[in-house]
Amino acid sequence: MESSPTVDISVLIPCLNEADNVFAITQAVAAELVKAKVSYDILFIDNGSDDGTIDIVKSLCAQEANIRLIVNNTNFGQMRSPTYGAYQTMGKAVIGLSADFQDPPALIGEFITRWRAGARIVLGVRLSENSTLTLRFLRALGYGFFERFADYRVIPGATGFGLFDREVIDCLKRWRDPEPFFRGMLVESGYPIETVPYDRPVRAGGVTKNNLLTLLSFAFSGLASSSKKLLRLPIYLSLLTFVAAGFTVIFAVVRALEGYGRWAILATIAAECAFALVFLFLGLIGEQVRLIAQIARNVPLVTEKERVNFPSVKT
Repeated sequence: MESSPTVDISVLIPCLNEADNVFAITQAVAAELVKAKVSYDILFIDNGSDDGTIDIVKSLCAQEANIRLIVNNTNFGQMRSPTYGAYQTMGKAVIGLSADFQDPPALIGEFITRWRAGARIVLGVRLSENSTLTLRFLRALGYGFFERFADYRVIPGATGFGLFDREVIDCLKRWRDPEPFFRGMLVESGYPIETVPYDRPVRAGGVTKNNLLTLLSFAFSGLASSSKKLLRLPIYLSLLTFVAAGFTVIFAVVRALEGYGRWAILATIAAECAFALVFLFLGLIGEQVRLIAQIARNVPLVTEKERVNFPSVKT
């Protein structure tokens, strides 16, 4: 059931072990919303914190009725939990941002100004990254891969920090995507997107939850849920790789008979590379099969442990 907006703006703040930041981010966000002269609520969705984050947010909820909390039963990941939270909001528009100030609250006023002027989606786009050279390279590689093989364009530097009109949120909610790649869904929805560039601030406190493995997992899930082209790509690439490996093996056998044994080693390497590519793309296809299975089973995005300061009927 689609929610009936009760405030102008809902701010969604996903959190996982953000005890150092939730109080400060609440104050900063509230100040910007008051300055923008809108009615608002702030929704925290907690994805399995064990550092006192939940208790701090509950104390904020006790002080302010327009601060709300959803506590998940466990950690449901960076894709499912924030998207579910967006679907539970009550505002005419939703602003999503991180709890650690890597998404600057100072841009909230600009988002709202553009929304009032008619924009349905306004995305903050990072101009810089405070990360290692390796992670920056992998991000660039990932964006390039998405650009070539995804069914729709992914905006580089956009992380989900932005404003989304209620019409957009309700549209995406009807898709019932079991592993929602929210940034991609925004583009796929067809609604016009406006962007606001910004330099990424330094994290205020706590420890980042992202590492190489989590970023790779996020990328594979995003690709699996946003690209039909990948279903055919393995066929072509595997055939090409096997043909190349076959020629390498033949050449290596000939050279080995002539006394150049090292070519046999190169042939083995070529064959192993071929198999590695095959298994890589089988894994991607397996991700897509998993998503299809989750849709068939009607798996929920998250299951809740509790919610605070909500009406009695879930939206």
